[in-house]
Amino acid sequence: MPEQPALDPELCARLFGALRRASQRSKAEQYVHSLLALRGRKTLRNIATQFDGAAAQQSVHHFISTSPWEWMPIRHALARQVQRTLAPEAWVIKPTAIPKVGSHSIGVDQQYLPRLGHTFNGQHAVGAWLASDRSAVPVDWRLQLTGRWLEDDPLRRRAGIPDDETAGTLEAGIRNSVAQVVLPGGMPAAPVVVDVDGIDAVALARHLSAMGLAYLVRLDPQAQLCLDRAKLPKFSDRARTAGELVASMTRFRHRVNPGGDLTTAVAIPVVAPGAWAEGMLLVGEWRDVAADMRLWLTTADPPPLPTLLRLARLSSVVARDFDAISEGVGMTDFVGRSFPGWHRHITLSSVAHLVAVQVRGEVNRSSPKAAG
Repeated sequence: MPEQPALDPELCARLFGALRRASQRSKAEQYVHSLLALRGRKTLRNIATQFDGAAAQQSVHHFISTSPWEWMPIRHALARQVQRTLAPEAWVIKPTAIPKVGSHSIGVDQQYLPRLGHTFNGQHAVGAWLASDRSAVPVDWRLQLTGRWLEDDPLRRRAGIPDDETAGTLEAGIRNSVAQVVLPGGMPAAPVVVDVDGIDAVALARHLSAMGLAYLVRLDPQAQLCLDRAKLPKFSDRARTAGELVASMTRFRHRVNPGGDLTTAVAIPVVAPGAWAEGMLLVGEWRDVAADMRLWLTTADPPPLPTLLRLARLSSVVARDFDAISEGVGMTDFVGRSFPGWHRHITLSSVAHLVAVQVRGEVNRSSPKAAG
């Protein structure tokens, strides 16, 4: 039998202390325990079978979908706990496609994601994770809502979508996550790695720079950039695509080992066309053939290239742990129209993810750092 995940009382006190009522704290703890112990899909109905009493299903539904407790304080506490115990190297912001049958659940619509290369029926969420090369834990989630949910007033009211929730761009959602979780987390600053398709990477890099954050933002090969004449005065500064710049500047290629294998990398000083003159570094990386290249934007004065590439690879740790842990603790299982309900469920699923990481033995709960 696999080891049964246990909820440490001190951990629960740290994470759920912001809940005002003892009954809410108790239900949150029992909900997380159910996410860890229950086999199969973690729907509200199935989770309710782990609670006591004839009215358990109604009680669980009320606690998640309509009870007025806030999820952001739990996310802040979760971020601080991960910082204490995981020693993460960076924030990783990465999208998640959640296929669904039907159209009832909040956020479900026909959606196109460039990375998938086709349209799917489901939810599109963007997660902010704290990650090291060993483990990644999700801390914040943004659900991208389409016009179907935002422009139909009766549907919007039934779903409990707040007035300030709009059909913003992906980068707007990322900026909100940075403002509400990354910056106010009460933790040492960490680089922000953004691995999201379909965003204005240059504009987002500018925003992160203005916030005083180190960043690594994945870039579309068709994005327009200019060589930085302040660093490369002998070169033309006409605008070219990022892909063209990386392909042509062969003298800037290096063979580096970010950990485990040799990688070809290019690091080129660039600026964005137009008024913003702040320098950046365009980084390209590929292991076997240039056709598999990934492009990134980072600050003009970055850490060494192997360190940058190691940070870039934290995105694969997030993908691995989402498949290995998050799906098993119900991250994709919420069924229902409630917008607050989705956020409360996925917040408690994120707590369950951390507990599962602890059980896996990759968080040192007894270290002096963890006791702080």
